Amino acid sequence: MINLSKTSNPALSEKVFNREYTHASSEGMTVNGTINKTALSLLLVIAAAVFTWNKFFNAATPDAGMSAVVPWLAIGGIGGLIAALVTVFRPQSSGISAPIYAVLEGLMLGGLSAVFESMYSNIVMRAVALTLAVFAAMLFFYRSGIIKVTKKFMMGVLAATAGIALVYLVSFIAGLFGAQLGFLHGNSNFSIGFSLVVVAVAALNLVLDFAFIERTAEQGAPKYMEWYGAFGLMVTLIWLYLEILRLLSKLASRE
Repeated sequence: MINLSKTSNPALSEKVFNREYTHASSEGMTVNGTINKTALSLLLVIAAAVFTWNKFFNAATPDAGMSAVVPWLAIGGIGGLIAALVTVFRPQSSGISAPIYAVLEGLMLGGLSAVFESMYSNIVMRAVALTLAVFAAMLFFYRSGIIKVTKKFMMGVLAATAGIALVYLVSFIAGLFGAQLGFLHGNSNFSIGFSLVVVAVAALNLVLDFAFIERTAEQGAPKYMEWYGAFGLMVTLIWLYLEILRLLSKLASRE
């Protein structure tokens, strides 16, 4: 049997999933319970995003709107990272930390989305629609068996995700010294192609997330792991949305 305890999503790590839950009870983790908590997490993200979105667009000018959302972007970004780390290292607290993570990430996403929307009309709705479409497609491919989580598939997604993370890390370090990697931020054919690859890899991470959640529920994981599984899916969905938003902005800037 394939070892599904390693994943490219740090939220669904080997430490958390490579264990046998021998004390299952009626209050154990279920796939349906995880779905419900994922839906609730999405609602929290949307509600928080609406708040910062309105902060931006209710301002008199785009510059005033930017000033209004910058503090919330900082709170959402830094706070979301802290909440994510707490959830990863202490899954038992995910019933509290995962909803907090959803709210904080929503604050950040709402502000970022408003900035993109101010530059490219209707880009956010297209990004949201594409994200949901990709999620539905990946779920269908997984449930129908079109995509099978084999060891080769898993290692391929792991390697691709690690490579993308390394590129982003190099870009961040280069940015500290005033340099930029053009293929990450420009709108050249290569840059757009790179974004397409990243979107594809993020989408494939969803398949791994589905497999881990299903396997963990089958092992009789405790109830709090429903929140942890929802958190893992949210991490991937937020990454996917941001990458789609970035891709659409590159395409729009060429028009």
